[in-house]
Amino acid sequence: MITMFFPNDSVLFPRTFFLAGIPGLEESQHWIALPMGILYLLALVGNVTILFIIWMDSSLHQPMYLFLSMLAAIDLVLASSTAPKALAVLLVHAHEIGYTVCLIQMFFIHAFSSMESGVLVAMALDRYVAICHPLHHSTILHPGVIGRIGMAVLVRGLLLLIPFPILLQKLIFCQATVIGHAYCEHMAVVKLACSATTVNQAYGLTVALLVVGLDVLAIGVSYAHILQAVLKVPGSEAQLKAFGTCGCHVCVILVFYVPGMFSFLTHRFSHHVPHHVHVLLATLYLLVPPALNPLVYGVKTQQIRQRVLRVFTQKN
Repeated sequence: MITMFFPNDSVLFPRTFFLAGIPGLEESQHWIALPMGILYLLALVGNVTILFIIWMDSSLHQPMYLFLSMLAAIDLVLASSTAPKALAVLLVHAHEIGYTVCLIQMFFIHAFSSMESGVLVAMALDRYVAICHPLHHSTILHPGVIGRIGMAVLVRGLLLLIPFPILLQKLIFCQATVIGHAYCEHMAVVKLACSATTVNQAYGLTVALLVVGLDVLAIGVSYAHILQAVLKVPGSEAQLKAFGTCGCHVCVILVFYVPGMFSFLTHRFSHHVPHHVHVLLATLYLLVPPALNPLVYGVKTQQIRQRVLRVFTQKN
């Protein structure tokens, strides 16, 4: 029988996993849940507002705002895939999560993180065309091209991340199915397996390097051309205006990539970072960008700010 090759304390498919929350900070988890809940509320209200404003105002149906609406939709899914269960774990100790639900949550978190990275590349491309080829902006980035870019971002995220749950189902899991995390993170689940996980770890590392490496390279090339073009513009006022159009996008890029890279590197290569610090930062990494992105664009982008103020003044 095939089971003779399995360890005595192992199973093919555990019925449930146990989410530990934030190990080492059990006594403070109720207080940690408060800022997490606020971040989730900000993400919901802010991104729904962005989507509503852009959908209602036909003058905002331009490349920059269409890409912004994609980013808002992705942020809603990303935050909603993480926050409800994490808050349930921290507040009411709802630690159990079904095996299938865990795999679905893991897929959504990683797939939509990949999609957000792709949209940031698309937004960098939009800024490049707007500054370096302003007369041809509308002809280069017409609605058909924007639709194809959005579809490519979606398909890439799905195709690259579908193997994650498929490969996990080939593993043998130990009876001790405690995930030292507040959500089903890929590597945290892989580490529970009793069988060899070389393929899972190698594929996870390959996907991360491909997505982040290629996307950061594309964004870097775009902004190198933008910087070169801006420095050729005569007059400091014109240069400041050009830099201002890129300021909010740069802020969003930093908020997304810096904590993400820190979480990725500490998970695989650093054993000196306390586990509760890593878990806390990994959880906030999925909530801070969705909460801050609408605020950054709402404050920095005059058109969005004016539309939001107009809505509230009309209600008053």
